[in-house]
Amino acid sequence: MPLIHVDAVSKHFRKGDETITPLDNADLRMNRGEFVSLMGASGTGKSTLLNLIAGIDRPSSGRIVVDGEEITHFSRTRLAAWRARNIGYVFQTHNLIPVLTAYENIELPLLLLPMNRTERRRRVQVALTAVDLLNRANHYPRQLSGGQEQRVGIARAIVTDPTVIVADEPTGDLDAETSAQILSLLQRLNSELGTTLLMATHDADAAEMAGRQLKLDQGRLVELGNPGTVSMHPEAS
Repeated sequence: MPLIHVDAVSKHFRKGDETITPLDNADLRMNRGEFVSLMGASGTGKSTLLNLIAGIDRPSSGRIVVDGEEITHFSRTRLAAWRARNIGYVFQTHNLIPVLTAYENIELPLLLLPMNRTERRRRVQVALTAVDLLNRANHYPRQLSGGQEQRVGIARAIVTDPTVIVADEPTGDLDAETSAQILSLLQRLNSELGTTLLMATHDADAAEMAGRQLKLDQGRLVELGNPGTVSMHPEAS
C-alpha cells in the first residue's frame, strides 16, 4: 500500500464568473521514504496539491489517503489533530515568528502534542543538530541569514517526526549557493533518515535532486521522461 494515494482528485475555484480547475482528476501514489519533486509554472496547482495532501484544504472531488487514513472527510478538529501528528511543512518564505528564537520557533509544533518539556527539549536539539544550527538556538530570525532561517523552517518541519514533509518552493527566495545547500540538506534527510518528501518547485535543477520528478500538466500529474503517463509508482500498483 502506498503511503500517499491521491485518487481522482479535482479542485475547483470560482473567480468571478470563471471556474478555475488547477487539479482535474489527478492521481498520485507515493511510497514511504521517497523524495518526489513536483514541477510546474506558477499558478499550475502545485501549492494546491501540497495543501490538499497536508490537510490544509479539501478537494472538490476524489479522495486522499495518507498512511492508511482517508483524510478527505475528516472534521476540522480531527484534521487539525491529524496534521499536527503527520505533516511537516516547509514554506518558501520561512514563516518564522520574529519575536521567538530559533529554538522556540522549532518547538512550536510540539506544543500541540501531548509531550513533556524534557522530550520537547530533546527533539528540538536533535532537529537543530540535523540542520547544523545548534549554535544558533538562541538567535532570533533577524539575527540569521536567509539560508539559516530556511534551515530553522526545515528543523521545525522535522521536529515532530512527521509521516511526510511537504516543501513549497523551499529555495524560491534564496540565492544559488544557499539553494544548493538547502537542497543538499533535504536530500540528506531523505537518504540518511528516510524522510518522505514531496517538494514543489519551478526549478528544473532543484527537481532533479529528487528521486522521482513529476509535472502538473493541464491539471493532471505525469512522470517527467514519460509524457502522458499518469503518475503511479510501479511498486505501489
